[in-house]
Amino acid sequence: MPTFSYILLDDDETRDLGEDLALTVRPGDCLALRGDLGTGKSALSRALIRGVAGDDSLEVPSPTFTLVQSYELRFPIHHFDLYRLADESELAELGLEEALSRGVVLIEWPDKAGSALPKDAIDIEITHRAEGGRNLTITCGEGRFPDRLERVRALRAFMDANGYQGARRHFLIGDSSFRAYERLTLPDGEKLILMDSPARSNGPPIRDGKPYSQLVHLAENVRPFVAIGDYLRNIGLSAPEILHGGLDAGMLIIEDFGSEGVLDAAGKPIPERYEEAMRCIANMHRQQPPAELPVRWSRDGQSHKIPSFDRATLKFEAEVLLDWHIPWLRGGEKANAAEARDYLAIWDHLIDQLDGLETNLVLRDFHSPNIMWLPERKGFDRVGILDFQDAIIGPASYDVVSLAQDARVTVERPLMERLIEIYMSAREAQGPFDRKAFLKSFAIMSAERACRLNGLWVRLWQRDGMEGYMRHMPRTLWHLSMAFEHEVNAPLKDWCRRMGVRFEAVPQPVPA
Repeated sequence: MPTFSYILLDDDETRDLGEDLALTVRPGDCLALRGDLGTGKSALSRALIRGVAGDDSLEVPSPTFTLVQSYELRFPIHHFDLYRLADESELAELGLEEALSRGVVLIEWPDKAGSALPKDAIDIEITHRAEGGRNLTITCGEGRFPDRLERVRALRAFMDANGYQGARRHFLIGDSSFRAYERLTLPDGEKLILMDSPARSNGPPIRDGKPYSQLVHLAENVRPFVAIGDYLRNIGLSAPEILHGGLDAGMLIIEDFGSEGVLDAAGKPIPERYEEAMRCIANMHRQQPPAELPVRWSRDGQSHKIPSFDRATLKFEAEVLLDWHIPWLRGGEKANAAEARDYLAIWDHLIDQLDGLETNLVLRDFHSPNIMWLPERKGFDRVGILDFQDAIIGPASYDVVSLAQDARVTVERPLMERLIEIYMSAREAQGPFDRKAFLKSFAIMSAERACRLNGLWVRLWQRDGMEGYMRHMPRTLWHLSMAFEHEVNAPLKDWCRRMGVRFEAVPQPVPA
């Protein structure tokens, strides 16, 4: 069984380990804490719970008398102390089985749980050291816990090697199974971000011998983030400064842009901030990026070649509507061969219409979750740009669509039209700019993005169990209806009407 050993010389090191464990545990984990009275089981538990909460002031009383204390945090935590347990049968009344099914469970004096203790419990043994402090040993059974703990330890070593000993760590966000972010608080109060992005596991090939990530050109390691981030800052945009990089390990320490975004307290767009964000995109399009970008810290001298939003990628994304939305509409029945053939032929025609229209760097997810507001800066420099590692060369209209037709929040039509006008006016001020060609490109990419999203919401629900994303569908169907106002999309509009896609019934504007 994997074993991890620690020497904890003082309470600060116990707290640090608790924070590391807070970044390791997942719902379903059971930690069995063993040790004599006074060895620090409750101190470690308190640090772990506060670490998950991200709140040093959270009251975490000992459950010695209540036997269990529960905390509804970013996932539930249940802290049991079985020292006073008279009989194993009392565990049913305490709700141990339910706690194990829905959250993380910490158990002090686990021997009293008897047969109720899960066989895959993570064993934590704490003893006093004769020289002072504590010895702590973690013994893991089967499962992913050892891999997660090893990664958290490696991240701690990366921090220490770059001079951040004693930094506090708290989970910030995890945007996928392979990428997560922590907020570091240094002893002097400065805050930074630790980016944890190990190399992507590509998965099985699904078309033309390529896995999904390669078909849609998703970043497979941190090199694109470093290269694109440096490029954005070099052209005067506000991407986070990258302070330290471990390219092979997939670890970066970057500037912290804080937590102020572009939405108000009610979750609605703040017009001034969206307008500055649109000016930011227009400024990015002042120049064409080079085909390849240098990668800092790259020992092999390799550069990052920016991939292209080619025909295969555009069609593959558009097919998500065909593969998921249509069967959902039809109660599981897929489009027949003729219907699918017509749909793909329409997209071949639309992609042909993009030939000769302007291309530039496409950030791909330039919308409210990935835009921060930096009030201490001036002009569009106040727009902090995140999540650009999947940047690609494609239609210049794409990021304008992403912002003006934000998939996560309703941008009502007057603001949306003002944003598009801000972009076009800014581009005209830079030099020759073809409005008609841009609006055609905008309509095609609006349709492409809406087709993908209206299929994606169904896929996230039916395949991944994330039903909450379905709340966005009325909004993205509304976006599709607006894309159909342009004549270039008439064949796609007719196909969707024949298939029963309900874009025409969507109210306008859609509530947030």
